[in-house]
Amino acid sequence: MTDRDDITGPLTWAWRTVALGVLAVAGAVVLALLVVTLAEVNGQRDRALASQRHSYDVMILARTVQGTVAHAEASLGRYVISGDQQLGQIYYDDWRRAKQAIQRLAKLTHDNDVQLTHVAVLQEAFRTRGDELALTALSTNYGKNSQALSRFYQARQSDALTRINDSLDGIITDERLLLEMRTAQARASVRRSTTIAKVLAVFGLLLVGGGITMGWIMVEALADRAVARDEAESERLRADELAEAVARATEELRAQEARLRQVQKMEAVGQLTGGIAHDFNNMLAVVLSGVELAGRHLPRGADEAARHLEGAREGAERAAALTARLLAFARETAINPEPIAAAALFEGLGDMLTRSLGDGMTLVLEDESDGWCVRVDRVQLENTLVNLAVNARDAMDGRGTLTIRAGHTSLPGDGTSGPGGDFMTLAVADTGCGIAPDVLDRVFEPFFTTKPLGKGTGLGLSQTFSFARQIGGEVTIASRLHEGTTVTLLLPRDRRGEKAQPAPVPASPALPAAAAPATDGRAILVVEDDPRVLSATMEALADLGHHPVACDDATRVGAVLETMEHVDLILSDVLMPALTGPEMIATLPLAFAQVPVLFVTGFAGEANGGIALGDHPVLRKPFTLAALDRAVTAAAARGDDPAPLAAE
Repeated sequence: MTDRDDITGPLTWAWRTVALGVLAVAGAVVLALLVVTLAEVNGQRDRALASQRHSYDVMILARTVQGTVAHAEASLGRYVISGDQQLGQIYYDDWRRAKQAIQRLAKLTHDNDVQLTHVAVLQEAFRTRGDELALTALSTNYGKNSQALSRFYQARQSDALTRINDSLDGIITDERLLLEMRTAQARASVRRSTTIAKVLAVFGLLLVGGGITMGWIMVEALADRAVARDEAESERLRADELAEAVARATEELRAQEARLRQVQKMEAVGQLTGGIAHDFNNMLAVVLSGVELAGRHLPRGADEAARHLEGAREGAERAAALTARLLAFARETAINPEPIAAAALFEGLGDMLTRSLGDGMTLVLEDESDGWCVRVDRVQLENTLVNLAVNARDAMDGRGTLTIRAGHTSLPGDGTSGPGGDFMTLAVADTGCGIAPDVLDRVFEPFFTTKPLGKGTGLGLSQTFSFARQIGGEVTIASRLHEGTTVTLLLPRDRRGEKAQPAPVPASPALPAAAAPATDGRAILVVEDDPRVLSATMEALADLGHHPVACDDATRVGAVLETMEHVDLILSDVLMPALTGPEMIATLPLAFAQVPVLFVTGFAGEANGGIALGDHPVLRKPFTLAALDRAVTAAAARGDDPAPLAAE
């Protein structure tokens, strides 16, 4: 027994040693396999997260391109409308940022052939769209607003913007599908790796000395999985928040685009109104001249005919006043500041406001200004009050009392509460629904409106604010819900205008007592492309005792002047097909360079297309014989002696 024990003991120890070695090797192999498996799980998780971040970066960048392009086009639209160079710079910066974003998008998708196809289409459409909008911006830079607006409207019909949006939507859709596919693959791979890890963990528990180690490793693995799950959930929540923010931004951009389309419609209406008013002025010039000429040649005792002609003249003058307001609506009138008192303002504005507001409104005009005057453009001031009155009518649903009260106040001007000095105030108060406090702080923002889409542009109160600030004044607004709103204009007082207020203008004389013919007729060259206006002007000048010579083509003025013995005045239309009036004057031979010039136009201000008229006087169509006589006399008096003509 002793010898046997001596033999079996080392063998048992050896087998135990071998078994322990085998178990140690097996444990090491299991441990190594488990470490490799866990490393692969971590790698797969990191790759999945990286793929998710890459896809989110691509989608966010695509939405950024959409937002930047939309904002750039909105800025360009406002630049075309206002001509503000800062808006033009905003458009240029946004478009450059959109281009840089597209370049980054191309780099992010360089390893995806499908996405590269979308990016190639996007880049081509972006270049096409940039070329279209560049022409619009260039026209605006050179002051050709009408041409720029036309090009901008044509650009809206182009399919380049649609291709840009379709390409970006395609990139986002493909990236979302790719993200879903990658996520599914990562989850399947993680499941497989997890299964292997579990098997190895169970096997490791059977190994001597490896149970605790394997258990600890499994705990660590489970902890890592929990952390990865939490991180994935956090990433998902952040992605959902980002998607929601992108959706809100997209909706806001769509709303801004809708407002821009509404502004474009209003601008187109203004352009159409200006063109119609111009043609109407030409017709009224013929009518007024004909009526006055007919009245001057009536036989004695033709009282009935004179009465009818006087009625026709009054109707034509009312039509001329309406045309002037149409031109003002179309922004076709030049800034013409003049001293205005509240009494005269209310006298000219009362009838128009009554007709504009309707029968359900009660209009109250109160003058407590003590004769104070302001120096502003009459048309701008009247349009501002009309806009405020219409807003008040809408707030009262067409029924209520509208009060416009003129007063005066003096402000200290301490630098904290606005400008100081003496101000005439114009307060427009209604009895409407009032304005909520959260809306009251935004009423002067451009494009902000509480009216439904298509019912307002959001520019009325912002234009009122700009008008007041432009002349050094201020505008305030006070409102209470269900009680009403009061908008107050503070306009700087004009003391010189109060001293120089003109005497009351006498009523227009009857037709037979129109302007007397000139005692010393002048030789006048009349340049006009409209044959009816040309004929009426020639007859009017002849009836005034002058000696007119007709020219219906601006390119033939030099030749016609050569045929005249002498010339005292050139009376010319401004806008003509071949040459404008100023261009025609600039091409005259040197022998006639000093001849006085009187321009006649049915347009005004911006409608002349930015044409510089120099210091030459301008007579607006339609005009009376008396106005024509005064304008001719004043224009001729500004020149030197009649210019001699070149020798034949």
